[in-house]
Amino acid sequence: MAKFVIKGARRLKGEIEIKGMKNAATPILAATILTSEPCLLENLPKIKDVENMINILKSLGAKVKNLNNHSLEICFRDLSLSKLDEEKVGAMRSSILLLGPLLSRLGRVEIPEPGGCIIGNRPIDTHLYGFKKMGAKIKEERGIYHLESDFLKGTTIILPEFSVTATENLVMAAVLSKGETTIKLAAAEPHVQDLCRFLNKMGAKIEGIGTHTLKIKGVKKLRGVKYKIIPDQIEAGTFAALAAATKSQIFIKNVNPDHLEIILLMLERIGVKFDLYKEGLMIHPSINLRSFKLQVLPYPGFPTDLQAPFAILSTQVRGTSLIHDPLFESRMGYVAELIKMGANAIVADPHRVIINGPTPLYGTEIKTFDLRAGAALIIAGLVAHGETIIREAEIVDRGYEKIEERLSCLGAEIKRIN
Repeated sequence: MAKFVIKGARRLKGEIEIKGMKNAATPILAATILTSEPCLLENLPKIKDVENMINILKSLGAKVKNLNNHSLEICFRDLSLSKLDEEKVGAMRSSILLLGPLLSRLGRVEIPEPGGCIIGNRPIDTHLYGFKKMGAKIKEERGIYHLESDFLKGTTIILPEFSVTATENLVMAAVLSKGETTIKLAAAEPHVQDLCRFLNKMGAKIEGIGTHTLKIKGVKKLRGVKYKIIPDQIEAGTFAALAAATKSQIFIKNVNPDHLEIILLMLERIGVKFDLYKEGLMIHPSINLRSFKLQVLPYPGFPTDLQAPFAILSTQVRGTSLIHDPLFESRMGYVAELIKMGANAIVADPHRVIINGPTPLYGTEIKTFDLRAGAALIIAGLVAHGETIIREAEIVDRGYEKIEERLSCLGAEIKRIN
């Protein structure tokens, strides 16, 4: 596999543009299954997860026409499960988003349980519970899930957790169902909202977007549309943490301020200086940064995908910081690699880490375990004195487009070795 080689301990400067949101692009791509008319999607990030989702959709019969680097046209005039690429489905967590649209359009679906990053146990019980409430018959045999329904019917579903992908799956199943579906305790993340807006533009009738109660009136047909994916909230937060940790001046272009409220509040409490403009977010070099307590929560709380980048920042602030991620029990794997670099950190339990700072970090050879940890360790490498080698660089490609090229434009000394 590839490696990132980083020579750190230097300040960066310049402008970096945020790409389309990974977590919005994959469900919206899946939702194109719900119409036989062509859809034109803009601002798609050129990342591995999007590429893999497109290849899975092609195996289902999608005709895909690339219009430029970040736009494509996709059409499902013919749809069949007979050639579904089960290997790619099994390797990619977001392929779970195929369940709702395939069940809605074909009345049946058979797929293996999806894989993905090693961040802890992520069962699909909530998805299956919702489909069962809508009338689907479900069975599991040797890791393959079989779902069938002559027609899905509207009902009230109270989710047992704020599951993003379960909310998205059930919304996609409900838009063509008979009657009205109410989803309570629904996830409200920006990418859930973006999917709902995309579906409404196609002719769906979804109310309550951005709240934890969604009401969906089933319609008979959806149409093809042109749609632009929102900027990536997580990428913006990652580069903001990077700028703060390296004491750099970086202008982060193409952000949605409404999606960054809790992130900007955390930066403000830490003492990071920034200015928010219509065109983007300017992070200024900041000293005398303060320790902080960070707890991951469902939106509009602090996103789980940003706790690792902010943990790197906590090594460069004064005092004791507590990072708490109650959502996933294996999200702290990167901390052991951070300790190898000189961080004063203690993993209190699978959900909490205590970090004392400021401490100098030193380059060494480390590995990444998941997408967001990989991005965080790149930040650590940019902070560290000497050379850092990060193994399994391809994991970062799942969610960040050409990250080494974009950071090099800011003055970072980072290269990829295959």
